[in-house]
Amino acid sequence: MGLDFSIIPDYLDIILLGVAWTVGITLAAAALSFAGGVVFAVIALYAPWVIRQPFRLIEFVFMGTPLLLQLFLIYFGLVQIGIDLPAFVAGIIGLGLHFAVYNSELIQTSILAVDRGQMEAARTLGLSRGQALRKVVIPQAVRAVVPPIGNNMIALLKDSALVSVIGVSELTLSAQRAIGKTYRPFEFYILAAAFYYVINLCMEWVQRKIERRISISR
Repeated sequence: MGLDFSIIPDYLDIILLGVAWTVGITLAAAALSFAGGVVFAVIALYAPWVIRQPFRLIEFVFMGTPLLLQLFLIYFGLVQIGIDLPAFVAGIIGLGLHFAVYNSELIQTSILAVDRGQMEAARTLGLSRGQALRKVVIPQAVRAVVPPIGNNMIALLKDSALVSVIGVSELTLSAQRAIGKTYRPFEFYILAAAFYYVINLCMEWVQRKIERRISISR
């Protein structure tokens, strides 16, 4: 009975491996969610109707269903149609697309807030519509949404624990495996929570650095 944190060093390698998987899947899914958010936003605002509607359906599915169900569909469901993804890849795709939809809503609002004169000036200088979007409008829109997208990335970190259900040995599952060997849940869940908090602090520090650099460049 009682707490015994002295057992932690014997299983620290398992926990640190889980930390590495958590950081890896978070960074990869964050990159996918940001790039996907930009693509979805541009399609939603500027693509022809025949292209825009399927993406609207994708957004509806990812916003209207639980992330856990989406992970199950990607990992277990796609196998039935011949697409067998590794659990790590399925987790990245599930998390990335889920948060890409929410990032898209933010970026769309920010794009619409950019003065239309910016687009007209870029076209006057000889840029095509696509070039004006890529070089003038989207960079300004992205700068304005760094804080809320940063908040989404922190939420992504927390939701990365859900990929444990498809077998990815991230931090939560690693803690559960250590608990299975020691029957000491409190110690290892506290340790996992501490690592999540440290990763969270690091992400917030990076976000503040990016925000300061953007404010200087304006």
